[in-house]
Amino acid sequence: MSEALPDGLVRGADGVVRCWWPGDKDDYRAYHDDEWGMPVDDDHRLFEKICLEGFQSGLSWLTILRKRENFRAAFADFDFEKVACFGEADVGRLLGDAGIVRHRRKIESTIHNAKRARELADEAGSLGAWFWAWEPDPSERPTRFDYATFRGIGKTAVSTALSKALKKRGWTFVGPTTCYAFMQAMGLVNDHLEGCAFRERVEAAREVFVRPR
Repeated sequence: MSEALPDGLVRGADGVVRCWWPGDKDDYRAYHDDEWGMPVDDDHRLFEKICLEGFQSGLSWLTILRKRENFRAAFADFDFEKVACFGEADVGRLLGDAGIVRHRRKIESTIHNAKRARELADEAGSLGAWFWAWEPDPSERPTRFDYATFRGIGKTAVSTALSKALKKRGWTFVGPTTCYAFMQAMGLVNDHLEGCAFRERVEAAREVFVRPR
């Protein structure tokens, strides 16, 4: 009989213990194992993620993940300098693209936010420098994560403040829950559960990661 695991952890067919949420889907497991929580400072990937979190609203992340390459092709690989120049013809093109989520407000929000991203990068030197300034102090983070705690996380004081700061600068579709999901995915916090085989890998990457300033 296999050893019982704490709530929130599952052992895959490969014998690896992971957080529960990727389930048995290969692409979702690969995202969990190789991307989620790893620190990112590339401006285009940061912009991509916060935009895709906006597109996810009302949907599952797996739906967005499976369309991600289509989104990248549709939105110039999330180069916000290019997306900021999109016009009505581009909106029409995107509304006709069955490979992405065809939601006018979210499409227009992405173009609008690209202009705000350009302003923010000019102000801070890079999006990475601005976003990583919101990394919570380690003393404010719990030392152990459990399933019940994780399940209850939708937003935090920091993600709420980040959301307010972005909205003050004119960004849209950037609520506190969206901002916290962004922080989790981009490595500003490490929310792999205690006991997940990838928690320590992410923590090691965060330890050597040079924060952009």
